[in-house]
Amino acid sequence: MRDAIRQWTEEAETYVLEVILGDRRGKGATALRGTLFALSKVFALAVKTRRFLYNVRILRDSTVGVQVIAIGNLTVGGTGKTPVVEKFARELKDAGRNVAILSRGYRSKPPPLSRRLMNKMLFRHESEPPRIVSDGKSLLLNSEVAGDEPYMLASNLKDVVVLVDKDRVKAGRYAIEKFGCDTLLLDDGFQYWKLRGRRHDVVLVDCQSPFGNEHLLPRGTLREPPEHLARASTIFLTKSDGKTGELRKRIHALNPKAGIIECIHHPLYFEDVFTGERKDLDFLKGKKVGSLSGIAQPESFERSLVSLGAQLVYAKRFADHHRYTQQEILNAINRGKKRQADFILTTQKDAVRFPKIDRRDLPIYFMRVEIKILNGADDFRDCVRRICFR
Repeated sequence: MRDAIRQWTEEAETYVLEVILGDRRGKGATALRGTLFALSKVFALAVKTRRFLYNVRILRDSTVGVQVIAIGNLTVGGTGKTPVVEKFARELKDAGRNVAILSRGYRSKPPPLSRRLMNKMLFRHESEPPRIVSDGKSLLLNSEVAGDEPYMLASNLKDVVVLVDKDRVKAGRYAIEKFGCDTLLLDDGFQYWKLRGRRHDVVLVDCQSPFGNEHLLPRGTLREPPEHLARASTIFLTKSDGKTGELRKRIHALNPKAGIIECIHHPLYFEDVFTGERKDLDFLKGKKVGSLSGIAQPESFERSLVSLGAQLVYAKRFADHHRYTQQEILNAINRGKKRQADFILTTQKDAVRFPKIDRRDLPIYFMRVEIKILNGADDFRDCVRRICFR
């Protein structure tokens, strides 16, 4: 029953996304786009009203007395945010800061319903501690409980505290009191206005689709209008192809003061999902491979495999944040074998959602990536320096 509900939900999400992006035709899709456009006007009003209420202090924000770096985007998904959070955490840690990453744990497994109801009835929400994905020494939760991105960050950053809680003011205070943290990184935090103080806003803009289709949710993928980019302290242009002149002009018109850092997601190596064996990038050249992904922009991942010399003979895509079953992995292996693939490739974000499997007729590797700065390295160093010595 649970799997059937999940499948229906993912199919509905995929259909709506195709309608939003104009990939669906017909009277039904046209009517739905009209409805979504009307709803986007309501959403725009809600965003502006909420911002106004914070500005006039009717809705109150909180301070926690330490540095806060909010890393997020204007659009929903697909900008490559997690590797940027990781890079900031590494640089700040190397500079001597005691860093905690605070995440809301998108699509993480919620606590049991009985406990949530009891906490509400007894007003114990504030006393419920955040989930500790990592205490800076050990990985303490799995990806289902922690959420994909928090688990991945905790896996890659062994000496950084990672906490999950929708209330990131509470999580921030917990990080300070329990772990002595002096720097808080808000993962997907650009729209989290409740926590301010000494705050530095970092916004990611995907060069391949900077502002989606220019419509706000739910007609488009924008969470806020492009002019709200003016709040950013630093702007990352991700997935750059080097041809960013026009985009830079538009961003400069919206925010002439923010430093602009241009970067790509640079592959480092491939790692066996189940054994941990690592392979250099060269081993992909001339190989027949299958691709398995459940991310916002699978095309980008598939193109990167081809650019590394692979022959893509099979590609299976699932909805973003899809949690795989054992049978789905085995189906991908069987399809890959029929297409004479040498192995299956996936992303690290997908790999953390893989179950154990009984047989491995084909190896499955994930691609480990990091952020590589193409332009604006001095701006990035200045950004880190300002945070460290503010």
